[in-house]
Amino acid sequence: MQYVPEYHADWKGYFDNLPNDIKERAVKKIRQILGGLPGRHLKHGLDFFVEEMGQYRICYKSLENSRTRCFYFVGTHKEYEKWLGL
Repeated sequence: MQYVPEYHADWKGYFDNLPNDIKERAVKKIRQILGGLPGRHLKHGLDFFVEEMGQYRICYKSLENSRTRCFYFVGTHKEYEKWLGL
């Protein structure tokens, strides 16, 4: 069963800063996530999931009761660590 996408207000800023080839990869990965790809939980007790695309990361939450996946962040590994506050 397919999930419905939602995007956090900050998502557009992160996505718009990606190189075009990475944007294409991110869109493909998001399609996989919406198709039910099981994600890996972030550490530190957060309820976010993370998917890797080489040196890039996509962070999202999965809301099972509404079959929604809300996307919060996409960027390089260093940007990801900064986003997490590490």
